[in-house]
Amino acid sequence: MRTRYVPVVAATAAVAAVLAASPAQAAEYSSALKVKGVQYDAPGPDSNRCSGGNTKDEYLTIKNYSRSSTVNLKGYVVKDATGNRFTFPADHYLQPGDYVKLRGGHGTDSDARNVVYRQNCNFIWNNDKDTVYLYKPSGAHADTHSYTKSGSDPDGNGYITYHG
Repeated sequence: MRTRYVPVVAATAAVAAVLAASPAQAAEYSSALKVKGVQYDAPGPDSNRCSGGNTKDEYLTIKNYSRSSTVNLKGYVVKDATGNRFTFPADHYLQPGDYVKLRGGHGTDSDARNVVYRQNCNFIWNNDKDTVYLYKPSGAHADTHSYTKSGSDPDGNGYITYHG
């Protein structure tokens, strides 16, 4: 009687390779910068007017999780599922453990206040569901997270925390 272990081992290796490349595993990219959280639904009724609107209250928090390296945000890209995008146009340095809030609306970027404005009054994140993509200047993935209002935000406050 012949035992057939080779195909089982090969099949197991093939399944392991597929799982290693699956989206659930792909969310943990090798990057010091990660999405800490997203205020996807700005408090109050949505208004994307540049004067008096609340797009500035919708923001994405990006944190440098490195223990020793400073990261320059220039050239990093943030996108949503439909392709709305923002590229950090200027030098903005994040020290280890530091973060920045990328806000909608118009304003003055500030290293001291950890804020960068998109200079665009349109909302980027959908209130029901969306995907947040963060890309390195090289085009490589830095971090990705999907959310749904009903499944990802149990307290309903419009803010979701990812990497704490």
